[in-house]
Amino acid sequence: MEERIICQKCIHYYVTWQNGRSHGCKAYGFKSPTIPSVVVKSSSKMDCKLYYKKPNTK
Repeated sequence: MEERIICQKCIHYYVTWQNGRSHGCKAYGFKSPTIPSVVVKSSSKMDCKLYYKKPNTK
């Protein structure tokens, strides 16, 4: 079973604090109003391949 992608637990995820584009992904280089893994899935029809879980997260 594959691990569920939770962007907030990924080393590439960050909060931008930019109005209307608060979710960012350093790996793909974009900001979005939606969680990055959802954007990747909807545009490529594939799960995010650059997800790397932060150390020490449950």
